[in-house]
Parts: sequence; C-alpha cells; structure tokens
Amino acid sequence: MRLALLTDLHANKEAFSACLAHAEQQQADQYAFTGDFVGYGADPAWVVDTVMRYVEKGAVVVQGNHDFAATRDARPSMHSEAREVIQWTRGQLSPEQLGFLAELPMVREKDGLLFVHASANDPPKWEYVTDIDEAELSLMATDCRMVFSGHVHAPALYRRADDGRMGAHTPTPAKRIPIHPQHQYLVIPGSVGQPRDGNSAACYAIYDDVAQELSYYRVPYDHGAAARRVIAAGLPIVFAMRLIEGI
Repeated sequence: MRLALLTDLHANKEAFSACLAHAEQQQADQYAFTGDFVGYGADPAWVVDTVMRYVEKGAVVVQGNHDFAATRDARPSMHSEAREVIQWTRGQLSPEQLGFLAELPMVREKDGLLFVHASANDPPKWEYVTDIDEAELSLMATDCRMVFSGHVHAPALYRRADDGRMGAHTPTPAKRIPIHPQHQYLVIPGSVGQPRDGNSAACYAIYDDVAQELSYYRVPYDHGAAARRVIAAGLPIVFAMRLIEGI
C-alpha cells in the first residue's frame, strides 16, 4: 500500500489539485485526509466535494478544528479573521457538505495506523505538536506504531524508540526515510493549502507499508491564482499573502 497523506487543505483548490495529481504520479493507491478541509481559502465547496468522492472510494478522513468550527460555534481562541472566513464558508456549503464535516470522527484507527488532526493526547483540545515533548505526549496516547496528523503547517517527523528515547527528523523532500519496527513515529506532512515554513509549495507525504518507507513532497502550484481567488471572494487579504509568502 502506498498511502498518500494530505492535511490542512484549507479550501485551496489549486494546491489540492496539484497534490492529488502528484500523488497519482507517485502511484499512491490509498489516501488519508487528516482534517481542516475548509478555512482560509476560497473554494471550500470544491474541496469538500473532492474529499467526499475520495471517501466513497475508501479514503480515511478525520475532522480538523476549522471543519469543527464551520458546523458549530467557532472557539473564542480562533482569531477574528479566521472566524470571518468560517462564517463566510458556512454560506458556501450545502447542507450535505456541512453534514459531512459535522459527522467526521476526530480520531480514526485502521490497520494499526492512527489518524488525528492535532495531538492524539487529547484530540478535542486541538493541541499543536511543535516540539519533542509535545510529540512524546501524542505518541504515548496510542499503541499504534504510526501516527499521522496535521494542524502544524510545516513538515515534521518524530520518533520514539522502544526504550522511550525521543528523536526528531527534518524531512528532505522526495528523500525516502526508512521506517524501523522498533520505533514509533509521528508523521506531520505539512499543509497542502497553506504552508507556513517560508516555502509556498504545497506539502504532503506518502507512506509505503510494503517498503517500510516514508517520503515527504513539496509540490509547486499556482499560488498566485489561489491568492487572487481569496481576494476576489472578499476574504481577508492576509490569507492571500500567506499563500504567496508561505508564512
């Protein structure tokens, strides 16, 4: 199985299309989407429809905090511009699309793999995993050897050995990373729709359970077109600039 891992799509049609095309070229045969399909971007309906089609074909999917907010009251901790986009997003989605987002699970386990948007330690809190200590808490919350998550908009990889030692790895795009059976891994592919590591190229990863390898990818796309769609929709210009600057 070659499992394509895509997260934080954020209503970015151009980036999502580019990553799906790239994953097909890499012969991905299964897909997992770990949340935040809406928010920030200008094409929430198209993105949600596309995810729904992949789910019909067997894709794994979990809910992100922006998906949660789109179907309920946004949390006070969500900044005002993000809440503005969420309110706009609700008006762009059909009852069927909103129902799909509302009913998504926060955690999904399949074949010994765990899928969650934020930390597995307490998924409803939407905690970010940005260092080794937070990664350790997430990994200790499950017996699964592979944990796939999102929420953090930059690629990252953490590992926990059987003796409890933690390590971190900075992924190099397209370089195959061997997966060792004595380690537990937390895989954060980075954001498809709004990267924030200074690189505007979209992020995703592929896990090959036969070769026991993990590969991270950066996919250039027309981020200028995506930014113009954000502006044309009347959404805060900061979200257009983020696409161009990758921050």
